[in-house]
Formats: sequence, structure tokens, C-alpha cells
Amino acid sequence: MLFLYNIIVQIANFSLKIIAQFSPKIKLFIDGRKPVFKILTAKIKPTDKTIWFHAASLGEYEQGLPVIEKIKEKFPNHKIVITFFSPSGYEVRKNNTVADITVYLPLDTKKNATAFIKLVHPEMAFFIKYEYWPNYLNELRKLETPTYLISGIFRKNQMFFKWYGGFYRKALDTFTYFFVQNESSKKLLLQLGKTNVAVSGDTRFDRVATILEKDNSLDFIEAFKNDTLTIVIGSSWPKDESLLVEYINQTNEKIKFIIAPHNIKNEQIQELKNSISKKTVLFSEVETRLIASLQDFDVFIIDTIGILTKIYSYADIAYVGGGFGNPGVHNILEPATFGVPIVIGSNFSHFAEATALVNMGGCISIANKNELSDAFSNLIRNNDVRHEKGHICSTFVQMNKGATSIILKHISED
Repeated sequence: MLFLYNIIVQIANFSLKIIAQFSPKIKLFIDGRKPVFKILTAKIKPTDKTIWFHAASLGEYEQGLPVIEKIKEKFPNHKIVITFFSPSGYEVRKNNTVADITVYLPLDTKKNATAFIKLVHPEMAFFIKYEYWPNYLNELRKLETPTYLISGIFRKNQMFFKWYGGFYRKALDTFTYFFVQNESSKKLLLQLGKTNVAVSGDTRFDRVATILEKDNSLDFIEAFKNDTLTIVIGSSWPKDESLLVEYINQTNEKIKFIIAPHNIKNEQIQELKNSISKKTVLFSEVETRLIASLQDFDVFIIDTIGILTKIYSYADIAYVGGGFGNPGVHNILEPATFGVPIVIGSNFSHFAEATALVNMGGCISIANKNELSDAFSNLIRNNDVRHEKGHICSTFVQMNKGATSIILKHISED
């Protein structure tokens, strides 16, 4: 089966190189991997001690960040190596300050895995949430490298739990320990005979809880808000925006809107701006205006990345996008930690935190424009409801902290 897998990976590699000629994102995926081995050779000496973290994309990086930071504190003489699979993770966090080396993970061929592990020679390896690359895991197993899955989540429809999933189950044999988010994941692993598992919870709660300790002030957002009730729309997609723009254009409520779209390509940003009938300004236009004049606008479109978390601190109500597409709603924990009531689309069932907050009443799921209008109107006009739902959200985050300390305690005992 491994032989067949390696053939498939080689075919995928060849196909991606062709697709890259027509897709900027795939071109980043291919070109970004070309200098990896040169970078590793230049930055890691054979005598260096290293610890390797792998994240599929940006969300997994943010999820693993509390553990990465604590490991860095605990092992100050080790070099931290972070790899990404996706351009959407690497391109945003390639200049992070927590890692000594940040690179793309080369495709999972036997040759790449052997060369990568030889150059990095990690004393420990951490995979965040998921991604099980057989060749890399086999190399780690050969060298008896302690390998951990953190914030893991398993579902019964995954290949591991199918009758034909033997090849994938073997990949799990590599792991020294599994730190999973919930009891159902633990039970599924126990069915496979994996007793090296603990329910630690989701490290994202630890990450978002620490956001409150940071300086989240943004003078231009404060000027725009001008003490007016504000709805922050984060990570929105066109399907979200089609409902939201209609509401923005029609509402007579005395409120302001901040929109941080998931995609910030200029063409789509301009299309979004042109669809809004109220006075709208882009973040990229702020440099040419006095910040004080921002109070005159009704809608502020954030056509940049990296500041949405801080913007949520100014929200009275948050709408988190993605809930009308696949894989579903984006990160709701960032607005939740600030005690902000949240509105989302209807596709959230694969996200435990969203499901929990909907059931608890801190988050409202909507399926159409009428439900969106009702949800916003209720939250805008009823201070008590807004504050109560916000309190549910912030309490939920605080009550679910602690995954990082569980992981670190166990690793210390190994």
C-alpha cells in the first residue's frame, strides 16, 4: 500500500506543477517548496538541537501557538522548526517570531521525508490537529523520535475507522501520545487499541484567552467607531456578504459596520465596496485621509490581514463568516474571548466550539436574510440580551482553558 501511495504522491506532484502555470495559489505551493532544503542546510547545524512543529495552515498554527511558545520557554537551547502545508498558512506567518526556521513541508515522498528528517533531526515532533504523512511518520519512527498529536480530533467517518483503512491506521502507530479535544475522539482511538491518549481539550482556548492580556488598541478603529454600536463582520465570503450587504443597505439602525473579508483581492474588494450604498472607506485608503475623518463613514472594509483579532475587541456584535460554505464557519473564539455575541451561518456542525455556543445561547445561527435581520435587530435593540450572550461567550472561553498545561505536564513526565 505504501508503494501505491508513493506513486500517487509522485503523480500529484507532477500534476500540481502543470496546474501551477494557471493558478497563483498552486504556484506558491510549488515554488515555495523549492528552497526548503537549502534553507534547512544553512540554518541548522548537525550539532543543533531542534524541535519540529507541523501545521497544515494558519488555523492549525494559531491552534498550536500556545504549545509552541511554552516549549520554546522550556527548551531555550533548541531551535524551533515550523512547517506549513498550505500557502494560506505559510505566507501569512512565514515571518513569525516564535520559530527559528519556518518553511513549507516538502511533499511526502520517501526521498523528501528522509532528507528533511536528516537535516532537521528533531528531538521531538508535534503535529497539530491532523495531517498524517506516512513517509515522514515512518522516518520519525525509525529514529524513535517522540512524536505527538496535539488538539487532535477524530470522527468515525475518517479512513482510520473504515474496514479498508489499515494503511492509514498504521500511520497512527508512530505517535508517542495523542492529545485530543474530546471524549469521542478518545473512544475512537481506544477502539483501535490506542491507550496512549488523553483528553486535553483544544489549545485554541488558551491562545484566545491570552489575547486579553495584549494591547488590542487601534486608533483608526477607535476613530471610526466613535462610541457608536458596531457590528464586526470577520472572514466573510461572498455568500455571507450577499445577505449582509442587503441588511447594511436597508437598515435604519444607528450602527456602524466593519467588514474584514476572507479574500482581499482588489477586484473582489472593489466589488464589495460598490455594492454598499452607505458611506464606505477601505483600510488601504486611510493613509490619504485624516484618521479623525473616519467617524464620518458608516462602513469600514479591512482590505489587509493580521488585525482582525484586535478589531474584534471593538465589536458590540460579531458576524463570523464561512457558515454558508465548506468546510464551514471560521474561528468564533476570537470574538468570544472579548465577550461579544456572535452570529453565524448554518454550516457549523463540524465545529465543536460553535455547536456548544449555539446550544448555550451565546451564538446565533441564521439560514437566510430574514433570520439575519431578526438576529441583528434583537441584539441591537436589547442591551440585556446582547450583554448576556456576550457573557456566555467569554465565560465559555475561560472555562475551557488549560489544554496547554496538560500537554506540557505529560511531556515533562515522559
